[in-house]
Amino acid sequence: MNALNKISHSDDPAMQVSIHEMQAKDKVRWDRFVEICPEATFFHRAGWKNVIEQAFNHQTRFLYAESNGEIQGVLPLAEINSFLFGHSLSSLPFCVYGGIAANSDIVRKELEWAAKELALQKKVDYLEYRNIRPVHPDWPRKDLHVTFRKAIDPDVEKNLLAIPRKQRAMVRKGLKYELGAVVDEDVERFFYAYSRSVHRLGTPVFAKKYFQLLKEIFAEDCELLTITKDGKTISSVMSFYFRDEVLPYYGGGTDDARKLAANDFMYWELMRRSCERGYKTFDFGRSKRDSGSYSFKKNWGFEAQPLHYEYQFIKSSQVPSHNPSNPKYKIFIQAWQKLPLSMANLIGPYIVKNLG
Repeated sequence: MNALNKISHSDDPAMQVSIHEMQAKDKVRWDRFVEICPEATFFHRAGWKNVIEQAFNHQTRFLYAESNGEIQGVLPLAEINSFLFGHSLSSLPFCVYGGIAANSDIVRKELEWAAKELALQKKVDYLEYRNIRPVHPDWPRKDLHVTFRKAIDPDVEKNLLAIPRKQRAMVRKGLKYELGAVVDEDVERFFYAYSRSVHRLGTPVFAKKYFQLLKEIFAEDCELLTITKDGKTISSVMSFYFRDEVLPYYGGGTDDARKLAANDFMYWELMRRSCERGYKTFDFGRSKRDSGSYSFKKNWGFEAQPLHYEYQFIKSSQVPSHNPSNPKYKIFIQAWQKLPLSMANLIGPYIVKNLG
């Protein structure tokens, strides 16, 4: 599929818009638009198409709106069709932000129209937009997730002093243990720490291939910071860099991480390094309300900002609830925690690929 909508619905002849599907030849100008569009995020980048297709084998449709030969808006979409978790078209699964990034309301409406046509054609249960800001307050929505974002002061010491006293004490505790911090070029030590952490939480693990693809495709904009003690891996975090922001996205620690305050030290070390490199925003990422990670981030002095996940129902009539806080998954989580780690790492990727 190339042109989806040759005739614009706009009455303004100066703003005739056509909708197309991104091809390999379009990736450079797609990313050029994402880099300058204020509404765009790291999760709008063209590389996610390859990541989702190669890591999870899901179909993607990355749509863009064009006018006078220039991209005016983008909408990355991926389809998940699961017997257990339903059939959806989403922007964008495995990403905390998504939805339409556009230069005007006219362009947004054209992309919405094309997405709904595609959703109807595929007969999905629902179409999901993972917006940072509300776009359609009257649409069905999920009020479960928040994000935590905060400005990084240019002065390293001011950032440390801005951390509330109790949490600052935990950072200093980590500093006292003289932990090492190393930027890795491969995912091995990261996956070691991450897989142990999610297993303790009773959460299915992503395949190592997924993280390898993220590192390969996003290259220097995807960084692995590993914390060690006497050469032993204690914790690790995978972070994304976009414009002037740093986004710690996946992380985890071994059983020793808590007693060594390694995670506290790790996030401070990431903030410190980002400050010294001139980054201006620390995006601590998405958390479920009243979860452990929610409390952890609030302890750092970050304020929760609601995320606006909006839905258009196609065949479904209710907002999906595929998350660990859903009571019906409690028994599954408890059973998962008892699985040997090797078995959890083997089975987990087949489950989590359909959760999005």
